Amino acid sequence: VTGDHVLVVGHPYIDVWEAVKPSSVGIDAWPVVPRGQDWKTGVCRALGWPQNTGAAWQHILSKVRSYKDLEPQLLGR
Repeated sequence: VTGDHVLVVGHPYIDVWEAVKPSSVGIDAWPVVPRGQDWKTGVCRALGWPQNTGAAWQHILSKVRSYKDLEPQLLGR
């Protein structure tokens, strides 16, 4: 990196799962997972889903039909 200024951009989410609006997945909110625990596994556990993160992602992804299903903070980055 050269120069006097560096801009690092990203998104404010723990994981891209969290950028999917909870209502799109049929939940009120993404669960809070205690620090130090695997977030995806903790989400599955808290929601009563099988602890298969690959299957959970496929389920979440199947609910996203358009950009309206995503949080605006992800899209504005």
